[in-house]
Amino acid sequence: MADTVAIVTGGARGLGRAIALELAEHGARVAVFDLDIAGASQTAELIRAAGGDALACEVDVADEPAVQAGVARVVERLGPPLVLVNNAGVLRDDLLFKMSVANWDTIMNVHLRGAFLMSREVQSHMVQGGWGRIINLSSTSALGNVGQANYATAKAGLQGFTKTLALELGRFGITVNAVAPGFTVTDMTRGVAERVGIEFDELVEREAAATAVRRVGAPEDIAHAVAFFAAPESGFVSGQVLYVAGGPKS
Repeated sequence: MADTVAIVTGGARGLGRAIALELAEHGARVAVFDLDIAGASQTAELIRAAGGDALACEVDVADEPAVQAGVARVVERLGPPLVLVNNAGVLRDDLLFKMSVANWDTIMNVHLRGAFLMSREVQSHMVQGGWGRIINLSSTSALGNVGQANYATAKAGLQGFTKTLALELGRFGITVNAVAPGFTVTDMTRGVAERVGIEFDELVEREAAATAVRRVGAPEDIAHAVAFFAAPESGFVSGQVLYVAGGPKS
């Protein structure tokens, strides 16, 4: 992936940071998009400290003008983006009867609208270059999860989005795939433990016991899967959803 320009949304921490670092390790020049510009800048600095090239951009992926301006800045500073990782995400968990419209809309805007706006904005550069990779971050929650009607719906929607873009863009040398993580240790999952009122170590132990490999995921596990889909060698794989969850999911 030497000198390939990649954009990673939600790259300020957690999965996004691990993915950005992994792509940079493979030679990509990485643009880190996030509303948390301080965190995005830290990710970019880690890449530069390791000898790579990176750019931090403060971008709300649900805001069309912000997405357009962010991608234009990437083109000017790094070059046309040929890899896009739609990772930006938030949680607004609640049972259906308590879920507010605002929390439903927030999830849809960040996960679905954000992936749509980012993909639409970068696809022209990929088409022009005759090559591209779009990787969407789904989740095992797409299969259903209590208290996550909004999040599960958005993550399932991303799988349909992935398969449709694969059909539309394949003729231009662009592949589109999704990675669906299982329980992975991040700040977001630590927040889940706080909301349900249990110790994080207890939650990790419970989730590990439910996997075939008897452990939970690390951000690097997800980053390795994304790097496979981003690589030139994966060119005959498109429209797929890879569950990185320590066991079979369907």
